[in-house]
Amino acid sequence: MGDRVMASPVFEEKGLEARNFSVGWVGRLSYQIFHWRRTLLALGILITLGLGYSATHLWVDASFEKMIPLHHEYMKTLLRYRDTFGGANKIIVAVKARQGDIYDKAFMDTLRAVTEEIFFIKGVERSSVLSLFSPNVRYTEVVEDGFRGGTIVDSDFSGSPEQLRKIRENTLKSDWVGRIVATDQTAALVVANLLDGQVDLQRVAHQLEDIRTRYQTDAITLHEIGFAKAVGDFAEGAAGVVTFFAVAFVITALLLYWYCRSAMLSACALVCALVPVVWLLGLLPILGMGIDPMSILVPFLIFSIGVSHAVQMTNAWKLESLHGADGVTASRNSFQKLFIPGAMALLANALGFLVITMVDIDVVRELAITATLGVSIMILTNKLLLPVLLSFMKLSPADAQRLNGMETAGDRLWERVAPLASRRNGRWALLLALALLGLGLWEARDLKIGDLGKGIPELRADSRYNRDIEMITSHFAIGVDHLQVVAEASGDESPCVDREVMDKLEDFEFIMRQTDGVASVRGLVGFVKTVTQGFAETSVKWRVLPEEKMQIAQGVGYARRMGNELMNANCTAMPLTIYPRDHQAGTITHIIERIRAFKAENDSDKVRFRLAAGNVGVMAATNEAVAAADKWVNLTLFLSVSLLCLVTFRSWRVTLCIVIPLGIVTVLCNALMAALGIGLKVNTLPVVALGVGVGVDYGIYLFERMKHEMRERNHCLEEAFATALKQRGTASVFTAVTMTISVATWAFSALKFQADMGILLAFMFLVNMLGAIFLLPAFAAFLVGDGKGPSHAHRQ
Repeated sequence: MGDRVMASPVFEEKGLEARNFSVGWVGRLSYQIFHWRRTLLALGILITLGLGYSATHLWVDASFEKMIPLHHEYMKTLLRYRDTFGGANKIIVAVKARQGDIYDKAFMDTLRAVTEEIFFIKGVERSSVLSLFSPNVRYTEVVEDGFRGGTIVDSDFSGSPEQLRKIRENTLKSDWVGRIVATDQTAALVVANLLDGQVDLQRVAHQLEDIRTRYQTDAITLHEIGFAKAVGDFAEGAAGVVTFFAVAFVITALLLYWYCRSAMLSACALVCALVPVVWLLGLLPILGMGIDPMSILVPFLIFSIGVSHAVQMTNAWKLESLHGADGVTASRNSFQKLFIPGAMALLANALGFLVITMVDIDVVRELAITATLGVSIMILTNKLLLPVLLSFMKLSPADAQRLNGMETAGDRLWERVAPLASRRNGRWALLLALALLGLGLWEARDLKIGDLGKGIPELRADSRYNRDIEMITSHFAIGVDHLQVVAEASGDESPCVDREVMDKLEDFEFIMRQTDGVASVRGLVGFVKTVTQGFAETSVKWRVLPEEKMQIAQGVGYARRMGNELMNANCTAMPLTIYPRDHQAGTITHIIERIRAFKAENDSDKVRFRLAAGNVGVMAATNEAVAAADKWVNLTLFLSVSLLCLVTFRSWRVTLCIVIPLGIVTVLCNALMAALGIGLKVNTLPVVALGVGVGVDYGIYLFERMKHEMRERNHCLEEAFATALKQRGTASVFTAVTMTISVATWAFSALKFQADMGILLAFMFLVNMLGAIFLLPAFAAFLVGDGKGPSHAHRQ
């Protein structure tokens, strides 16, 4: 009929405490758990084995649509016109001659081979492929009887000197120099759009890398960029997460053994920290979910949080055992002491992760769902299975002798910290907190939303991908970033020959060219002006927009030969492409503001300007989505955590004591981001929620014990705080330091966003612990005092 649980001698001496631990639903739950402990342990092992097998079917899931805010106004424009003008999901391969120029047979043969390879990649929109060897890359020249044009490279190209000379002439006659031919004639691009939908981006990235390997020589180099290639590099860097996980595991194991001085307790804590990771990874395929390069960090966090809660449980079990309890009694009493604060802390973690789903970007939502699922699982694994596992253990005589007296090892330190729970000493901590808050608010003013560096900030500045970006941007006039604004026109006749419509487009191009941060602008009006100049024997003074519709139609007719680059088939939508000098947050914001101002003044029934496509349009939409979500995420996060604390302690004073230090640390984290030049973006937005969700654990664990001491022993606040620190303070400090060291190793990752998250999370984990120990009691001294605690036990 199960194991009979006898009270240990220590609790016979403290009968009141033992009886209180045995009453209520927690006591009844503990009876059922330990009554069926063998069954529960066997069930836990079977579930772990089954989900471990399921985890082997987990796949990396990365798609372009998951990375963008699909419901944003800009993305609606992108999705509406991506089949006509192309989307933002491009691949770009630059073929560069190490010496000389591109007009060489070996170079041209390589460029043609690379073009054909990309053309046949599964997922490439073949009509979008641009290269000197594609039929849609043409030149036009003015001759005596009008215009003459054709493809830059003839279809029968064989590499003869005469053909190479002709290619050089045709290229210089075209407007492709600076676009797909380098301004110094030493490189040429192959550009293609990827079909949106079920494109395996990692497969595309592997194929591009294979093309580089096969065609790069001592004379020719290949440089590859684009969303698919970036995802491939992310995945390659994310593979290093396994290495960091192994390093963190070893560090944690060593620190655990140093802290516990018991191989058995260390092993139990590590096993029960790994079990929720296995369950999480096994559940994802069952739920039809993969794991993307950003969410791949979540199992690491789950392991760290699991260690944190496992240490609290094993520490309580150790203290019970050293006071004479057998394994079952020690486990049962530890469960009854820690289940409510531990479960509440994990629920706070879950709420912290769940509020991130407010961000309208699927990759962030999946991270939030994955993390929420992980910490929810931990309520079962760490709060139920761990005490069940510990109930089968007992301290060996050698461990007991080694640990004897260690339970009071930190008491002298905590007795010195305890006076912070008095008004006289607590005021100094509050003054320091006020000074830090002021400094943090001042520094956080410089926090930017979006990217702050060159290249893509998810990778290191010296990564090959970012070096490839630097090469392409330095050799091509248009760069790799572009923003498309679509002018939608209406009218009885073809709108793009209407002078009123074209005037608006001309004004837009002119204002954009005068905007700081814009390198160049390309649109239909500029092309028509070039054609008009050509008909006037290239006289510069005729580079104007014609007055007559017939003359405008003449230029539009030549534009039609270029496909959909400058307009759609019925000429009701005309993309205006802006090439910014960089994609830093300030540059993008300034350009978008100028476009919005122009749009507000010039939109009419005849022509409307729609924002925004292109990769910079995606960045702008993402930045705006992050900016819109940031305040709501923080507000919802703190309201949720506050509500949970309010339900747990039934005291708004206690709630403020726990939440205010978390708020101060959040401000300091924003200040740190500003000081380190880390922008607020998709990758860093979850950091605050993760940090607050984990940081609230310390306050809940400490105040729950303080509540018990004030209610049951009628202790004053200072005495209750001292006792709480002696029982849970050392474990809290240990877990905070362990988690800090573990995530701090991310600073050495090849992935810049992982390094940034590691630095920020390490800061949040450590400083939130310090806030709970040094600020929480100071706030409690003024808000709770000796007579306003959760027990309402008034003391004179």
